[in-house]
Formats: sequence, C-alpha cells, structure tokens
Amino acid sequence: MYILGLESSCDESAASIIKFNNAGNFKVLSDVISSQITIHQKYGGVVPEIAAREHVLTILPTIDECFKKSKIKPLDISAIALTSGPGLITSLISASETAKALALVWQKPIIPINHIEGHIYSAFIENQKKIKFPALILTVSGGHNILAVMEKNLKYKIIGQTLDDAAGEAFDKAAKMMGLGYPGGPIISQMAKKYLKENKNPVEIELPRPMLGSPNLNFSFSGLKTALLYKLKKDKNWKKKIPQYCYSFQKAVIDTLIFKTIKAIKKYQVKTIVLVGGVSANMKLKEELEKKIKQEFKNINLVYPSLKYTGDNATMIALAGIYHFLYNKKNIKNYKKIKINSNLNLS
Repeated sequence: MYILGLESSCDESAASIIKFNNAGNFKVLSDVISSQITIHQKYGGVVPEIAAREHVLTILPTIDECFKKSKIKPLDISAIALTSGPGLITSLISASETAKALALVWQKPIIPINHIEGHIYSAFIENQKKIKFPALILTVSGGHNILAVMEKNLKYKIIGQTLDDAAGEAFDKAAKMMGLGYPGGPIISQMAKKYLKENKNPVEIELPRPMLGSPNLNFSFSGLKTALLYKLKKDKNWKKKIPQYCYSFQKAVIDTLIFKTIKAIKKYQVKTIVLVGGVSANMKLKEELEKKIKQEFKNINLVYPSLKYTGDNATMIALAGIYHFLYNKKNIKNYKKIKINSNLNLS
C-alpha cells in the first residue's frame, strides 16, 4: 500500500509518498519540499499572505515531483494524509483544498493529521524500533513547546506547554533584536559555537531561566526575550559581544528545556525521551540533554529525527497517516468531511 502526505502549515509546500504494509513496515519512496525561506528572510519572519500565495504556486508541482520520484501512479495510493492544523490558516487552506480536489478525482479518502503529531512521528521515520512506550515527547519548534507522555501509538497526554513564546520563536525574536536575520535559531547556534571556540573559559551574560521554580511543567520564554532586550539597551558595546550574547541566550533556553524535561522524567515512568520539532536540530540542545539523561537515569534513551526531518516535512505527516490508517480507521474520512483548524490541539 502507498500513502501520500501533504504539509503546508507554514512556509513549506511538501509532499511525500511512503510504501507500507499491514504489519506497519514502511519505506519512504519520495520526500519533496519547496521552501520559502529565502522569500521571507528579507521580512525577518514569515508573512502569512505571501506564504499562502506561494503555496498556491508550488503545491501541485511539488506533488507532481513527488510522484515522479516515487515512480508510482496516483491511483496506486490508498489515502492522502493531510496536515489539518495547527498552523497559518491561509497556508493550511492551500494543501487542504488541493487534497480535496485530488481525493475527489482519484476517489481516495483523506486522513487529517495534527501537525504536532506529525512532528512526533518524525522521530519514528528512522528510529521506529528504538522507541519504547511510555515515551516522553519534548516538542520544540517556532510555534510550539509541548511536553507530553505518549502511552502508545496515537495516544498522548499533555503535561506541559508554553504559556507564551515557544523556544523557536524566542530564538527568532532574539536574532532580530541583534540584527542577525531569519531564521534565528541556526544563526544564534552558529554564533554561540563561535564564541565557545574562541573562549576556553566562556563568560555568561546573566539571563533568567523562566519558571524553573513553578510547580508545573509549563514553559515561558517571553520574559527571557524581554530580559535580553533590556541587557542590549543598557550595553553600549553589545554589537561587539554578539557571539557572547548568543551563547548566553542559547544556554538559558537549553537550561530551561532540560530542567523541565528532567523534572518530567522523574515524575513519569518513561522508557524513551523523544525530542522533535525545528529546534531539535540544535546540536547543543541534543548534546546537553543526552549528557544530563545519562548522568541521572539508566536505560532511558534519547531519540530524535535526523536533520532533514526536524523541520516541517510531509514524510512525518504521511507516517502519522499510516498509523491512523492501520489503527484508527475512524479518522479515515471522505473529502467532504475534512475541516482545518489553525488552533488545533494535540489530543
């Protein structure tokens, strides 16, 4: 069997085709992404209307290329897996309306997929057999910071989430304050690495670790972002210390993420830690989290997707669709029943 995955929740038009069987074994046949990053860089962030217009131009060519690479025909697929939210509403509409039209013409069902669930399954693409349940999921991206316990496939319990800015968004805004460009995460990471390389004894600029003293597992990064702003305003020579500021800001974010994750591990008896989302590409976060887990726990593995699956992609949507196709038949829908929700919650 084959499934076509479509993703357009933000600024990437993506399509993927996966071959699978009833036992849950699968093989990725094609994975195509049309990125808009160079378009939005000059604005310092994603402009929703521009993103939507670009999706209209790129979604069908992306799907065509996906089928060419997979060497199968549209009528061979069993279903279309589609990101139904959360995300930018105008971007979501592009793939949604395209999927509905194709489903009508091809007479195929659609499987609506939560974008966050897609990110969770991005870790399964290359690590399916390494993930043991219950697993603790740490989702860190531009729009989301979620801690959830995954009891089994397709079953989640949210135990913590961001109350305002997510870590990825905080990185973007911090980079914008310092005039570093967009997206902020990779740039700040590179600057922090440069500072560490040039300073054997790094000096950290004092920044807060938000909500470490709170009794819950929620996150908040707006205060950290504001603290950085005040530091920059007071420091007349901050432009000469940008790598140091990047190092300090990144460390504050990573310390906060790790503290909450370790706290969650101690509270819930989990067998695997799964790190997903765009910020999971941050090498320092992976290194520090893995080191802390090894120090404090035995027989708990850290699993994360390879770099190409950390950002938005359609392979993660297709794979989540396979799990629904095999184990959640009620989520296989006629195109007429498909609805999108820009504020869709993980459940």
